[in-house]
Amino acid sequence: MKLSFSTKVFAMVLSAGLVAGCSSTGENMEDEAYGSDVQAIGGDDGSTVYGGDDGDGVSSGVLSDEERQAAREQAEQQALRDITTFYFDFDTSEIKQEARDVLVAHARYLADNPRQQVRLEGHADDRGTKEYNLALGERRANAIQRFLIVNGASRGQMETVSYGEEKPAVRGTSDSARAQNRRVELIFQ
Repeated sequence: MKLSFSTKVFAMVLSAGLVAGCSSTGENMEDEAYGSDVQAIGGDDGSTVYGGDDGDGVSSGVLSDEERQAAREQAEQQALRDITTFYFDFDTSEIKQEARDVLVAHARYLADNPRQQVRLEGHADDRGTKEYNLALGERRANAIQRFLIVNGASRGQMETVSYGEEKPAVRGTSDSARAQNRRVELIFQ
């Protein structure tokens, strides 16, 4: 491939211009170069997290180890409480082992907040009669309710309802769709 002399010169000039445009000017960048409205936040050996209605933040630089641990545990409990749907195996109302820690977090939350109300909605997949699935959804919701009560929640905070197969989460007859429909949902009010 032969390039003409003018093409080579043009490519060299373009390259030189690119290099010159990207080079540093050698000026020293001071903090004042960013303007007076920019400053470090929480510069006392920790980070500061802002949030909440009052606009105050929490600085990790002033928290003790116990306070950090308590804040970490509280965040973990909140993350567990974000899970509000619990799935069941076919034709059973037995709570799965992996759901138990999450349900304990919900029970503690309800025990700590006695005015909080929750509706437990039981569901089933499309196999079986409508009457059987309504009863199965009710057994599932009642199993979750009993577990929450044993772990500190009050019966007066909860209402159970069964929709059986009437409100599927996913339409279809595949194993995956049916597995997603065998559930209890916690609806906090």
